[in-house]
Amino acid sequence: MLSINLKTLLVGFTLMAISTTSAFAKTYQHSLGTIDIDGVPQRVVVLGFGSLDFVDALGVEPIAVPKSLLPESLSKYKADKFANTGSLKEVNYETLFTLKPDLIIAEARMAELYKDLSDIAPVYMYRIDSENYWETTKNHWNNLSEIFNKQEKGKELVHNIQSKIDALNAKSTAKPLKALTVMSNGGNVTSFGPISRFSFVYQEAGFEVSKSVDVEVESRAHGDLISFEYIADAKPDVLLVLDRDQAIGKANGKAKELFSNDLVESTPAAKNKRITYLEPVAWYLSSGGYHSTNLMIDDLSNAID
Repeated sequence: MLSINLKTLLVGFTLMAISTTSAFAKTYQHSLGTIDIDGVPQRVVVLGFGSLDFVDALGVEPIAVPKSLLPESLSKYKADKFANTGSLKEVNYETLFTLKPDLIIAEARMAELYKDLSDIAPVYMYRIDSENYWETTKNHWNNLSEIFNKQEKGKELVHNIQSKIDALNAKSTAKPLKALTVMSNGGNVTSFGPISRFSFVYQEAGFEVSKSVDVEVESRAHGDLISFEYIADAKPDVLLVLDRDQAIGKANGKAKELFSNDLVESTPAAKNKRITYLEPVAWYLSSGGYHSTNLMIDDLSNAID
């Protein structure tokens, strides 16, 4: 009789422990759904540079990252102790299975792999809304700060960026300037407006929009294909140029050669030395990160000075 009671008691304690554990789990909203987190994740895999940039600033070291095109600011993750998950678009599933992560943080370039990744471990999708950069980024930072039990550090990082954004916006409001944001990709040039991957320029930073009314554009999914005649006709006060080839390691400095022409030189931006070549990795590969957002703000602040 005693052994039966003891067995019943042990079962009861086990059920109570399971119930208690479940009761303390918290649900977090991310870009593609929700995730339940119970306890601080210990074996974390990060599959994008923006989220890696932030968790690194937070003081969290993942066990695996994509090492292809790894930014210099995150070069410590080249070390052998960090497993290589592949590239920003392709993941080595065998590596992930072997690592047995308790949390995977993925980004927009892997959105289509969300279900497959979820079969391996819980996935937090860290996707930045191009129409609302800072609010989206801030929500992710707050969530991850809580998930890793580093709320105070997270608040500090959010406060630092918010202060810099406020100062930048005040500077651009005091000196209103029309900005044209373009991307150089091979021999093509595309422009981006307030609702695009470069919305930060206009929404948070407060620049006005510069665009041509007389020269046509060819609309595309990732920016409007424009000519140098378009740039000349738009007459931007500030010309912001992203060299995509440089961002993905194809070339170095080709955009500067491409934009060294009479049409660009005729703009107020050129005459007043307000052509800024954006830090390519920060703007294109690791947006949504702490270090990268600092660099983005610095680029725009320097464009005004």
